[in-house]
Amino acid sequence: MFSLNGKNVLVTGGTGSFGKKFVKKVLEYNVKKVIVFSRDELKQFEMSQEYKDPRIRFFIGDVRDKDRLYRAFDGVDVVVHAAAMKQVPACEYNPFEAVKTNIYGAENIIEAAIDRGVKRVIALSTDKAAAPINLYGATKLASDKLFVAANSYVGDKDTRFAVVRYGNVVGSRGSVIPFFKKMAKTGKLPVTDERMTRFWISLDQGVQFVIDSLARMKGGEIFVPKIPSMKIVDLAKAIAPDAEIEIVGIRPGEKLHETMITEDDSRHTVEFDRYYVIVPEFSWCPQEYVKQGKNLPEGFKYTSDTNTEWLTVEELRTLVEEF
Repeated sequence: MFSLNGKNVLVTGGTGSFGKKFVKKVLEYNVKKVIVFSRDELKQFEMSQEYKDPRIRFFIGDVRDKDRLYRAFDGVDVVVHAAAMKQVPACEYNPFEAVKTNIYGAENIIEAAIDRGVKRVIALSTDKAAAPINLYGATKLASDKLFVAANSYVGDKDTRFAVVRYGNVVGSRGSVIPFFKKMAKTGKLPVTDERMTRFWISLDQGVQFVIDSLARMKGGEIFVPKIPSMKIVDLAKAIAPDAEIEIVGIRPGEKLHETMITEDDSRHTVEFDRYYVIVPEFSWCPQEYVKQGKNLPEGFKYTSDTNTEWLTVEELRTLVEEF
């Protein structure tokens, strides 16, 4: 049974919202070392003032720099790849930069992990990678494909790759919550479309799902948690019930509803109690999932508007208060 105890763990994008929460959680285990890999020296300094554990190491570097990754991965057992360009408008207006970080960066992670003998690698994905309509989603879909296929050419090495895909994260940097709270002071909240829905997961839940997936992965899977949906207008009501809602229209590259499993992917997806596994379509596919999981019905798709689990205004208000 896999355990983080005694392992050297590295997280790329380690000073981001996920990275900080992941590091805090991993330090609860008896790990040897946790390496925070990121390119922002100020954020690393600030994080070093907050996290005083002697097991933490800070490593300045960029996933675009393969040589730096080779140095950082020396002696590392587990890599969680959270670094990405993820702001939709920024990716639309800086497409080559998004490709360099999200696609070429993924390739660099894969090659460095194999050559340095890293045992397990999990890459964070997004619901925007399923049936993408913007560049961010397209680059993350390409990244997902790279990490799944990487298991095909590890040769006799023990390195295994998997992907975790989930939706919007409560409390993450760039979340709509602080924006809505700020705008609530004006008495008016801008909502793109009153029909809009999104998947919703807390930062703690996202981190725990990654750790659980590290333990259960065989290689090549895309793990998708079962999480609730919410309506954007309900979130607005939860934050500022007396504010006027102004419909401003969908922005470029934005979906009305999000998808985490497409109808085509569902044909090789199996269901478990609290998560789905999109099984790779390769001959080396781990058959345990096919045998243990439940096949999905023909035509199934996992989308935020057809979800069976929904957050009410009251539940959203509780989440917002916690945030």
